[in-house]
Amino acid sequence: MTARLGRDLPPLGDRRRLRIGLLGGSFNPAHEGHLHVSREALKRLRLDQVWWLVSPQNPLKSAGGMASLDKRLAGARTMAAHPKIVVTDVERRLGTTRTARTLALLAKRYPNLSFVWLVGADNLAQMPQWWRWTHIFKAVRVAVFDRSPYSYKALAGAAAKRFGQARTASLWRNTAPAWTYIAMRRHPASATALRAKH
Repeated sequence: MTARLGRDLPPLGDRRRLRIGLLGGSFNPAHEGHLHVSREALKRLRLDQVWWLVSPQNPLKSAGGMASLDKRLAGARTMAAHPKIVVTDVERRLGTTRTARTLALLAKRYPNLSFVWLVGADNLAQMPQWWRWTHIFKAVRVAVFDRSPYSYKALAGAAAKRFGQARTASLWRNTAPAWTYIAMRRHPASATALRAKH
């Protein structure tokens, strides 16, 4: 029987050549903004699936006010409700909360899958604070989604400058490092605003 990293993901050794978008985060809670970005990614990047990587704990965020992982997973599964969006706790299964480490482990376990890391412009702006952030760009393609009012700051920031030569309009024609910026209609939902209402 082929090993799995959980029922939600393909079995290890799966030989299909799929394009997978990876959307990581706390999902505290999951909201329409996550769904909006995922739908746009599926369409614009011609993805086979988007995996929501619900993090056990974001190293840059306080654990205070953080719902349990199981509660966040359940909320994300309810919100996703899309045949091509897979909600997973793969980081818990892999024993990591560091994006660079997660990507390295996924690439090793799924050599036939082509991954693209999906981030909002706000995360691109703060990416130099992440552990081994340059390894992310070197490991997988990156798609940055417009998120006003952060876009200008992000595109003028350290990460965009560091990998300026790797920016492309044809993401799949290039190997990592390669990243693209996707302008789209802004969605007003945010986890911070949703938590403030409760």
